[in-house]
Amino acid sequence: MTPTLAVMGDLLEDVVVWLHEPLAVGTDCSGEIHRTRGGSAANVAAAAATLAAGEVAVRFLGCVGPDAAGDALVAELVGRGVDVRVQRRGTTGAVVILVDSSGERTMIPNRMASGLLERVDDDWLDEVDLFHVPAYGFCAEPVGTTAIDALRRVRAAGGVTSIDASSVGMLESWGRDRIIALLADLAPDHLLANADEAEFLRLLDQPGWAARTTLVVKRGAAATLVIVPGDEPVEVPVSPVPDVLDSTGAGDAFAAGYLTAVLQGNTPEAAAAAGNVAGGLALSRPGAL
Repeated sequence: MTPTLAVMGDLLEDVVVWLHEPLAVGTDCSGEIHRTRGGSAANVAAAAATLAAGEVAVRFLGCVGPDAAGDALVAELVGRGVDVRVQRRGTTGAVVILVDSSGERTMIPNRMASGLLERVDDDWLDEVDLFHVPAYGFCAEPVGTTAIDALRRVRAAGGVTSIDASSVGMLESWGRDRIIALLADLAPDHLLANADEAEFLRLLDQPGWAARTTLVVKRGAAATLVIVPGDEPVEVPVSPVPDVLDSTGAGDAFAAGYLTAVLQGNTPEAAAAAGNVAGGLALSRPGAL
């Protein structure tokens, strides 16, 4: 039977601005603008459907507005082979992403309808083998309560759970102690973070709840760190990417590669290697995979 990955969270429009020169306040600045599908959870779902090529069924759970933007974003995900389950209310959100000459990005999000997701029907979670939630999904209501409830329901039904730390800026605004307490309560089977997020949350201090959580720390061009409970940490090499244009969605692509590999029976170390390859693919294009 084909395993199912479900991802809950944002489905947004990304307005990606490639700056051709340093941003100048109060005047014009040359650049190139791309409009793409975005939202961390939607990016993971889309990339997973592409990478798994039918070996893993992919489902997206979220909320968009009853508007043309929401229609287009849902259609794009469906076209990528994703089983899309959305509630429709509010106005579809967007993110403006400024990308400098090094490929580093600065995001200005307005999630709008994504934060309005209410408790999902039981059939949205039926036959879910692995349920993934970017931590962006915890920072608004009612979607935060919805995400926590869904994680618990999947766990109670015997499914595997995964959380991505998402963003230091978001974690700071939500509160370090608050998110650490939530992680301790939820004790996900897999926790993904970049080096800055891991440092902010002190994840390498191995808190007690980590006894059941596989921790994966992405460190840019440096080797990815994988810590499986009870085992010694393992470093998984990252192949160089010669022409980095845009880091938008690279972490989401990593998550997609990692999670689909886990569902296909790979070890966390092998899954991290698959994640590294997928993340690299996202670095040479505007927006996410």
